[in-house]
Amino acid sequence: MKNKLYFKLKNKKVQEEAFIAIKKEQKTIGYYALPEQDISSILTYSETIPDTIENIAVIGIGGSSLGAKAIYEFIKPTKKLKRKLYFFESTDPLNITTLLSKLNLKKTHFLVISKSGTTIETFSIYKYIYSLQNNPKVYTFITDPGSPLEKYAQEIGATVLYLPKNVGGRFSVLSTVGLVPLALSGINIQALLDGANKLKKSFFGAGYMKDTLLKKAVFYARHHMQYNINCIFAYSETLKYFCEWYVQLWGESLGKRQHHSAFHVGLTPIGLIGPKDQHSFLQLIMEGTRNKSVTFIKIEDFQDEIVIPDISLPHLESLDSLNTLPFSKLINMQCESVIEALLEEDIPLDSITISQVNESNMGALMYYYELLTSLVGELIDINTYDQPGVETGKHILKKKLTSLSR
Repeated sequence: MKNKLYFKLKNKKVQEEAFIAIKKEQKTIGYYALPEQDISSILTYSETIPDTIENIAVIGIGGSSLGAKAIYEFIKPTKKLKRKLYFFESTDPLNITTLLSKLNLKKTHFLVISKSGTTIETFSIYKYIYSLQNNPKVYTFITDPGSPLEKYAQEIGATVLYLPKNVGGRFSVLSTVGLVPLALSGINIQALLDGANKLKKSFFGAGYMKDTLLKKAVFYARHHMQYNINCIFAYSETLKYFCEWYVQLWGESLGKRQHHSAFHVGLTPIGLIGPKDQHSFLQLIMEGTRNKSVTFIKIEDFQDEIVIPDISLPHLESLDSLNTLPFSKLINMQCESVIEALLEEDIPLDSITISQVNESNMGALMYYYELLTSLVGELIDINTYDQPGVETGKHILKKKLTSLSR
């Protein structure tokens, strides 16, 4: 994975202070250690799921589903997988009914994921599915030790797996939350961790990624009032759900009140897919309010060399320059052209190049963004790992539900 910054920044002191703070944070924040974990227990568990199971359905929301979905949808087009993954992550009745219509319940294993063990959305969906399939053997529950969900799972004799200590939901993709469904689908989770670990060593071992990530984080923090919208422009449909994962990670982590002031701060995340969004959102970036920075993500080798046929169309001869051009080359030419156009407008941007679609590169990309989130949070003086705004809405909903039962 290569990251090219098109903006310049010189402030070694601030960068080094942020690096020291993040190194210290490793003692209390659990996600930092995930790339080096022993996955033997996860692989052993995976072998207990019968080969007759064709589908894995994840019942979870937010951090309990977005990361695994992002990786699955990234890898799926280039690899023949063992099982299909489905994600129940909304209380939309049409979505629930549509997903269930695709499943043979006798050939489906359900993963119910809730860190707290009391997530309203998750258990409303679970209750409905349980009314259709009440065999405890087809459910595995992933939760924190001591949660109400653990007690429930033990009561019905179902399998329980646990989250590692001090790993928040949106940082949990490389824990049991993401690794279990991915392993069951046939994705190489060790390669995923190896990619993340390579990036981790490059950052904490003062390699290439240390300088790159620190410069980028300091730029975002220093200019967070001016460029308070950060756009990912990903040039591959396989990265659509990665963008959704990034939106949760960035939004829930960085939209906070500062520790040492009364100011509310944050960087608004927007996920875009090129070249589709070149024909819509790009106009706003080019000529709208100058409050956006942009990160382009492109794939070097798509492992698919279909080409535009050598066909000349009447009245459209001007498009013959497309003939015999591989689509993989065309999409990257489109990306590079947009980069050049934005540079002419002096819009802050950088580009990330992924060599090819595989587990290692996705592991590196996700860990890169987790580190970047932690660094920016440190630099803008917030608690990156709580979510009081989200909790307020949950409390109000619980009061409304309680009033219904009176």
